[in-house]
Amino acid sequence: MSDSRVIDTRPEWLQRSLGMEPEHGEVVVAGCPINLLMWGDRGKPGIVLVHGGAAHAHWWAPIAPLIGDYRVVALDLSGHGDSGRRDTYVVDLWTEEVLAAAHAGGADGPSVVVGHSMGGFVAVATAVAGGDDVAGTIVLDSPMVEDDPEVEAARIGEAFGVPKTYATIDDAIARFRTVPAQDNYEPNILDYVARHSLRQTDNGWVWKFDQGLFRAISRNAAAEQLPKIKSRVALLRAEYGLVTPEIGQIIYENLGRVAPVVELPDSGHHMMLDQPLILLTALRALLADWEHSVPFHR
Repeated sequence: MSDSRVIDTRPEWLQRSLGMEPEHGEVVVAGCPINLLMWGDRGKPGIVLVHGGAAHAHWWAPIAPLIGDYRVVALDLSGHGDSGRRDTYVVDLWTEEVLAAAHAGGADGPSVVVGHSMGGFVAVATAVAGGDDVAGTIVLDSPMVEDDPEVEAARIGEAFGVPKTYATIDDAIARFRTVPAQDNYEPNILDYVARHSLRQTDNGWVWKFDQGLFRAISRNAAAEQLPKIKSRVALLRAEYGLVTPEIGQIIYENLGRVAPVVELPDSGHHMMLDQPLILLTALRALLADWEHSVPFHR
């Protein structure tokens, strides 16, 4: 008699994190429903996680429950994931969505906002618009001085062309690509993210993001917003990512030479997909320091 049990080959830490099912919630912003995933207890200090372009809240699920003793909220920005769609997408509305997600999450006091790639642009705008409602901002490999990679790829026709429909979910997952591509991925995480990037229709499987979001206005004015941030801020750049040492220096200067710019070793732009534990350690270290030190006010 054969043993039909399926052996889980995922690393123990990943089994543990993905086994911590998030709470699901929703908040409506300017008429559009915004999907929320939440971990941790209400009344704890807050963390809000903002994904990149064409991504979604589940990109954070492998590390979100392990960040620490926080109320962690990851949202699908409008036009992404399981949130609603808009006729047009602008950073100001995405900023309102982040602030609404922080409030709906039920954290104790203002939240720290963490944004990756395009989400870093949104996180910076949120810090400026939110004022005292934002406790700090952590930007992950967002170039700031140029458009985010998803917008540029759409502009030159390298990605996000005519929407495709796939007969099976496995067919679709086989076509899943990140923008930009990178050399390495944790295969279990890549599969998990890809499966949550799709929805089933009567005709087959399609990607969840709205093609119209790449017609959004240019977001490369983010660097000009950096000096306006009054709360704590830090930049984590990937060793093989989009923020070169030169861009990192420009951002450092725009932040008044007082905010840390830290390189994550051996990581690509999508660091949560190839070096999640390095990213998790960096976030934990920053948050622990911010909890036990006095902010520098520019």
